[in-house]
Amino acid sequence: MRIGAKIRKLRIDKKMSIEELSKKTGLSTGAISQIERDIVGLSVESLWKIARALDTPISYFFDEPSGGTVIRKNSRREMKLPESNVTYQLLSPTGNKLIEFLLIEIEPGVCSNYELINHEGEECGYIIKGKLLVKLGDEEYYLEEGDSIYYNSSIPHRFINVGDETCISIWAMTPPSF
Repeated sequence: MRIGAKIRKLRIDKKMSIEELSKKTGLSTGAISQIERDIVGLSVESLWKIARALDTPISYFFDEPSGGTVIRKNSRREMKLPESNVTYQLLSPTGNKLIEFLLIEIEPGVCSNYELINHEGEECGYIIKGKLLVKLGDEEYYLEEGDSIYYNSSIPHRFINVGDETCISIWAMTPPSF
């Protein structure tokens, strides 16, 4: 199932009109209609807004949940939006968990989202390879291989690969967002 169809199904299941979803997300009714019909691509920040408005984790819109205790490297749940150069892989099982563990790959010059986003919780990241600029409120932090960062997720934030190679990082987030 495409992401747009899942958004539409969940919106209808929650007995929410496009107008109500528009008010909750700040997206126009036309944009939501086009997103639901998979006519336009969907940005990470738009998907965050929609997921929050529908009170569901972003992972709902992707492959089936992964479960169990061990997540094998060849069976990780991968999330990538259309026309995006950011790949998220879940390293932890989904479901009713208190923490989430992600592997994030960002291509050179690409940012995780164009707007600063904020949400409930805390995040901690570790750079395995490459260089990453973390914009955190009014502050900017340049991270390189071996560096780590921790912050409260309620502070508006985004990431930008400022290097010339794919940046690979590992993140722990609580509560789970994906």
